[in-house]
Amino acid sequence: MRIRVGLPALLWMSLVLAVTAASAGAQRSAVTLAYQLTHIDMGEPFPSPGGKKLVFEITLGGFQQLFIMNPDGSGQTQITHDAANHDTPSWSPDGHKIAYVSDKTGHAVIYMMNPDGTGEERLTDNQHEYIHPNWSPNGAKVIYCSDDDLQPPKKNASDIFSLDIGTREVKPLITGGTNTYPSWSPDGRKIVFRRMIGDMNSEVFVANSDGSDAHNLTSHPAFDGWPAWSPNTEGRATEPRWSPDGKTIYFTNCKKVDWAVDCHAYAATVPPGVPVHP
Repeated sequence: MRIRVGLPALLWMSLVLAVTAASAGAQRSAVTLAYQLTHIDMGEPFPSPGGKKLVFEITLGGFQQLFIMNPDGSGQTQITHDAANHDTPSWSPDGHKIAYVSDKTGHAVIYMMNPDGTGEERLTDNQHEYIHPNWSPNGAKVIYCSDDDLQPPKKNASDIFSLDIGTREVKPLITGGTNTYPSWSPDGRKIVFRRMIGDMNSEVFVANSDGSDAHNLTSHPAFDGWPAWSPNTEGRATEPRWSPDGKTIYFTNCKKVDWAVDCHAYAATVPPGVPVHP
């Protein structure tokens, strides 16, 4: 059956269509360029002793989780899953353990676990804030420091410690002032670390493995320390790690994107002729 539409009805329908078209036109004119809403926090890559795997962190659901992947970025596998942050992973020299920081107790505590995420063990007490674990060349000890960012941006005093994995004995190595980012030399005879001098001056220091004879390597009013190296990339490149063969440097690079920050893991080939030992 055909429905007849009278003139008033036709006028009403025309008016509705005109208003709808005008509204759609107004909406189209209000459209602007799209901007990014979500971002990825991914970084802190650390190669396994054989260089065949990398451990790194990605922020998922508001928590930093640890992943394992191949050096080319493929085969990413998540190895931590609890509702806590997991940070600054460090692979043991024999490849059997990964040391890292987690705040699952409400404090920054250093743990170690197997590369598949099993066998977690707490290494430091759960009443203080400890960060930046790094293994000794023989894998017998882990060096780390207390947190220097308890009330950012102000830096607080922080010390460097050594923990014996077998006995769990803790020894203070560097005390007094703000001392962070410790790392052993390849032969285990020296440690290098960052020390804040004053409010803004950061310097690179070296000392014997027992903490004695600490002296300034950089001695410059500019910000020296927390070693940063970038092969022509935009952003802030930090936390470099050498591959076992000395031919590649892995690092984190962060740059501002729209109203947030994106951090990613990078790999850079060391130019020919550069000594392979950092």
